[in-house]
Amino acid sequence: MAFTGNFMATSFKQQVLEAVHDFRLTGGDTFKLALYDNNASFTAATTAYTATDEVGNSGSYAAGGGALTNVTPTTSSTTAFTDFADLTFTSATITARGALIYNDTAAGDPAVVVLDFGSDKASTAGDFQIVFPTADASNAIIRIA
Repeated sequence: MAFTGNFMATSFKQQVLEAVHDFRLTGGDTFKLALYDNNASFTAATTAYTATDEVGNSGSYAAGGGALTNVTPTTSSTTAFTDFADLTFTSATITARGALIYNDTAAGDPAVVVLDFGSDKASTAGDFQIVFPTADASNAIIRIA
């Protein structure tokens, strides 16, 4: 099995401290989500977007994935978090096992988060939708506690 759970890239954690990533809705960086088949191999050492084992172009899905709409970072108690609006690829025939969120603005397209869908997810000439969790301190896709 190529995917082994959801995780933040280790390089991302360092880059947060170096101010490489800007998640603000207005004036922030462009983040993308690329889809991958079960042959993809991601670890915490993943540092950047790769086209290797990315699913093929179909419908509105194109190489490099889709641009995400940022949810401006906020805090709740001692946890800072951010999230993204749901993303839909239309008229797509796709089978994906997971995804990579990466910063398309920063040099080298640095990796942010690897998502493991738990099993292959598919669409046939229809919508392939990524539904992000609730943007709160317990569920947001990116949380720093």
